[in-house]
Amino acid sequence: MKSFFKNVMANIVAIIIIAAVFSLFLIMMIAASALSGEQKPNIKDNTILTLDFKTNIIDSPTEDQNEMFAFGDKPKNILIFDMLEAIKKAKSDDKIKGISIETDGIRAGLTQLDDIRGALEDFKKTGKFVYAYGNVVSQAAYYLGSVADQYILNPAGGIDLKGLSTEVLYMKSFADKYGIGIEIIRHGKYKSAVEPFMRDDMSPENKDQLSTLLNDIWSVNSQKIANSRKIDPAQFKTIVDSLYAAIPDLSLNYKLADKLMQKSEYDQMIKTKLNLAKKDKLTKVSFKKYISSFSSDSSKKDNQVAVLYASGAIYNGEGYQNVYADNFIKEIKKIADNDKVKAVVLRVNSPGGSANASDEILFELQQLKKKKPIIVSFGDYAASGGYYIAMAADKIYSEPNTLTGSIGVFGMIPYFKEAANKNGLTSHPVTTNANSNMYSVVNGVTPGGVAILTKSVEKTYKRFVHFVTENRKKSFAQIDEIGGGRVWSGTRAKEIGLVDELGTLQDAINFAAQKAKLKDYSVTAYPKKMSQFEQLFKNLDEDEISARLIKNKIGTENYKLFEQITNPKLQQGVMMKMPFEIKID
Repeated sequence: MKSFFKNVMANIVAIIIIAAVFSLFLIMMIAASALSGEQKPNIKDNTILTLDFKTNIIDSPTEDQNEMFAFGDKPKNILIFDMLEAIKKAKSDDKIKGISIETDGIRAGLTQLDDIRGALEDFKKTGKFVYAYGNVVSQAAYYLGSVADQYILNPAGGIDLKGLSTEVLYMKSFADKYGIGIEIIRHGKYKSAVEPFMRDDMSPENKDQLSTLLNDIWSVNSQKIANSRKIDPAQFKTIVDSLYAAIPDLSLNYKLADKLMQKSEYDQMIKTKLNLAKKDKLTKVSFKKYISSFSSDSSKKDNQVAVLYASGAIYNGEGYQNVYADNFIKEIKKIADNDKVKAVVLRVNSPGGSANASDEILFELQQLKKKKPIIVSFGDYAASGGYYIAMAADKIYSEPNTLTGSIGVFGMIPYFKEAANKNGLTSHPVTTNANSNMYSVVNGVTPGGVAILTKSVEKTYKRFVHFVTENRKKSFAQIDEIGGGRVWSGTRAKEIGLVDELGTLQDAINFAAQKAKLKDYSVTAYPKKMSQFEQLFKNLDEDEISARLIKNKIGTENYKLFEQITNPKLQQGVMMKMPFEIKID
């Protein structure tokens, strides 16, 4: 008995110690978070605003989650809206003398790079300088850096300037070889998400779609680089085709770079520009710190323009990252009930996802539109379900490089009958009705199941086109002709009437304020950024921990592919989703 009480007391003491340690940890986390929020950097005279290699440009507050227990350098997540506001503020900030771009591989989307480029061009009109320095420079980093007054390259560096390409992996023969059956139902000959499972080569429609899209984007971007560097377009094409940018001397000869020098020499060049002595220290501030130095303006809180971010794939249910219907609808209702919000900008940066979730979101946005104007701004992607939810808009703004449209629907169901049979496995169902066992992982889909799924896909497509015809004021035939699952650049989308204007998020905000007749207003973001304290408890979720471990092990891009196969939320019902992403690497 004495031993029993001793063990009980030992366990109680252990529990108390663990609880105390955990409580102390939480208190320290809260204190650290509070302290970090209070400290604002002091910007000194002769400061250079610097875009460094740690900067990660994101579109939505839901993407702003740092790994709390990760070691080493963490990326500095910056909202594109805040980035552009910082450049605008720096124009009139006497303490900021110029901007230095010092990143070899910037993490940002196509439209984000365009917006930053435009803001930097506007910044230069003040007479302040923009310089750029690179070592081994990605194409995206050079696209941004080429806007600089001077581009400085390391003597042993290089620029990865090669144009755009895409490569599609086809798997039909692989699936046939290993006995994997795939039941595919789609509407739209351009809906190429399922094409790799249907054939072993690229269809003429998909080749035409991809070629047009890549050439649209590259023609705009290459023209901007050539103009900034004052290079003849024909000569620039030769430079890119010949990969001259990879060699520093050739980059200098062909005017891709202005000088070859080491980083310390580059810093000295800036000091000379500022008339600083050699012994003087060059003061640089990152965009992250500069943004944190801003004082919040609480004088306009009674008149607000809400920016509602729909960033990521669209799913049913609950979740924070990406667009989960239940959570997103709660944000819509918050905005609807907030009398201080006078207008809404729906920022769409989504390749689509679940047709059912997209439809739920569209309905709630339509209800919101009855109370407040909704202006839509497209980011990198506004395709399939992402375009679908935009049909509640009073007006749609797209960026020239936005991947737009993909008005199409598909369903794809894998099964493994042949593979199972080859390995001595058979499956024999017992049912009460003709289609009780409509889908089996071994036997596939019944004929009745295929028939009803086909009807579902066709009905969903007609519903999709119906909402587009209402919003775009076109006939079914007109939308069907430019639909069929085809993805367009924002420039082409404007020409064919899928969007109203080419413009930035700020342009959409300006119009929303005008629509609501607001002169003085503040901009508020929905959903809000999750605090570190909230992230801590979210990270304690078993599935979340497993996901993060896998992501850290195989990398973010590979994890996206892994998730496509393993995430049950991606396998539910009819899908409205774009099949690919385009990046300037």
